[in-house]
Amino acid sequence: MSVTDSPAARLQALFEGHRLTPTQRRIAHSMVRRAADVPFLSSVELAELAGVSQPSVTRFAVALGFDGYPALRRHLREVAPAEPAADTASYNEYQQAVEAEIENLRHLAELLADPRPVERAGRLLAASRPLLVLGLRAAASQAYGFSYFAAKVHPDVRLLNEGGTMLHDRIDAAVSAGASALLCFALPRHPREVVDGLTYAKQSGLTVVTVADSPFAPVAKVSDLLLPAAVGTGLAFDTACAPMLLGRVLLEAMCDDLPGAQARLEEFDTRAAARGLFVE
Repeated sequence: MSVTDSPAARLQALFEGHRLTPTQRRIAHSMVRRAADVPFLSSVELAELAGVSQPSVTRFAVALGFDGYPALRRHLREVAPAEPAADTASYNEYQQAVEAEIENLRHLAELLADPRPVERAGRLLAASRPLLVLGLRAAASQAYGFSYFAAKVHPDVRLLNEGGTMLHDRIDAAVSAGASALLCFALPRHPREVVDGLTYAKQSGLTVVTVADSPFAPVAKVSDLLLPAAVGTGLAFDTACAPMLLGRVLLEAMCDDLPGAQARLEEFDTRAAARGLFVE
């Protein structure tokens, strides 16, 4: 199977081009995250997985052009058949969580087979002066990590890691200073204030680039360019290796569009050595 032909990729292709309601996007989101299992779930099981009603699953199937959920499931068994699974029966829960993250990274590699979305994002981020980077609650560490490295090559990076009434004020200040783009990291559970903040950013004229756990995440409707990277759900708290790696890929793409990036890095290294900043 080619890297662009995984069950998750085929599911996403099935949903593209359809106008889905928020509830239907939630179902689609859950299906992509459990792509290997979905062809074998009943409508009741899928409804429980997505946290919606069983009739909502039926309406979702009809919205995709099928007579009902049984017809959708038959189609899924044809286009997204189960793949041979690794022998993980003897793995403990910690090992299984690692295996799930490895699968998330494989899926990210499949998506990056087409580099154009990331390259476009890199151009948008490089051109923004200042550049806003938003991440609240679970996504705050992703935003901080990106901002830390981005500030070494970009002349003006502004981290937004606190919500509340000040968030709009800081967006206003950045727009007044000439900002043209905002990068958002959005991870489950999705805070309402992130959606509100992105809505305000778009109304203020900013182009919103979002790294989210799924193309059908709640932030999709308020993003100009959404780059998906799945999170792991096997432990008590979600794991986010793929979103972190996608953030580093975005940094690379941004550096490619910043003519002075290499010079700034070399300058930083010179200053760090003079200050004895790092232990060799």
